[in-house]
Amino acid sequence: MASLSQFLLFFSFLFCLKNTFPVLGFQSNFALFPVAKDAATLQYVARISHGAPLGSTDLVVDLGGSFLWMDCNSGHMSSSYRLISSCSVNCSRAKFHDLGSTSCLLNTNCYVSPYNGVTGSTSVGELVEDVIAVDSVDPSDVGQSTTVDHFLFACAPTFHLQGLASGAKGMMGLGKASISLPSQLSSSIGHPQKFSVCLSSSTGVLLTGSGDTVFGTKIARSLAYTPLITKQNDYLINVQSIKINGRRLAVHEQGKLEAKLSTVVPYTTMVSSVYAIFSKAYVEAATKMNMTRVETVAPFGLCFSSKGPLVPEIDLVLQSEMVKWRIQGRNSMVKVSEESMCLGFLDGGLEQSSPIVIGGLQMEDNLLEFDIGSSMLGFSSSLLLKETTCSSSLQDSKLKQFI
Repeated sequence: MASLSQFLLFFSFLFCLKNTFPVLGFQSNFALFPVAKDAATLQYVARISHGAPLGSTDLVVDLGGSFLWMDCNSGHMSSSYRLISSCSVNCSRAKFHDLGSTSCLLNTNCYVSPYNGVTGSTSVGELVEDVIAVDSVDPSDVGQSTTVDHFLFACAPTFHLQGLASGAKGMMGLGKASISLPSQLSSSIGHPQKFSVCLSSSTGVLLTGSGDTVFGTKIARSLAYTPLITKQNDYLINVQSIKINGRRLAVHEQGKLEAKLSTVVPYTTMVSSVYAIFSKAYVEAATKMNMTRVETVAPFGLCFSSKGPLVPEIDLVLQSEMVKWRIQGRNSMVKVSEESMCLGFLDGGLEQSSPIVIGGLQMEDNLLEFDIGSSMLGFSSSLLLKETTCSSSLQDSKLKQFI
């Protein structure tokens, strides 16, 4: 009898999950969200349509965010969102990794902890569900929109918007949590358990599901792959070594070089011990290329005259010498004036949690595919080397209306 009871309990749980994220009547390859870079904060802002009537809300993209949260009082006012009970399956899923707040009280709302990845602050918010509209979900009719019911997100207080780009009303969490945007759309729409980002200095794109239809098989099949590590909701990769112009740096003594990928950090940062070795080697390589150092401009540590056309190549060597993330040119340098440019790698201090945090600049015009199902990261390195960009590589002109 005990085994039968356990089976019925398990079956009931599956039934609840099916009703939590109902699958649409067709399988889709992807859902698309336009992403723009905010010039003032250097944050990447995606636009989502939701509610009744449908309205648009801008959200700062956070690769490590657990879920989508927004200020429900100052942005688009929806009449269709519904509060979630603290004793519901959805509340339990939202709090799966929050062991300290799993209590259930009848007739009470579900409270979660929205995290502002820009300021590092946490607040208290109510878990709600509403309708969202997603673009380009049907590969046979690219450009159409459809609605997804029962999408879960959190309503956060207005003060929690501190530090976000002007006009942004929350953050779009892309972490591995079960109620992050990619996880929910994978369950609701039925596409593969993966998502891709192709950031740009102007306009880019976020795709949940397979990006082959958008970027074409030539680019999609050219991706190199490396194991993807998840810690809490952060995505990381292992860096075996760093090379500058082919010369390997003596950073192996610093131990394991885990590199976190972050869309809320504008430039790559390194823990001080690694940055000291890196910056010294970069100056040596730049000197050999006849680059002239100039006065630094905050927050950068190394600046050079912009008269020279070439800059040193940086390679993050991953699981083998054959798998490298190459960073050069526009992905390594920031133009600060007509006469000078600065290296977009910063000293992250002594207490940085990961030895390396790969920032937004280094991910721009680089197609990144986060395959959650197989725990692999696909990356193209700079699309500029393939004489294209994130925007221009879109295969179907009908997608341009969303970018």
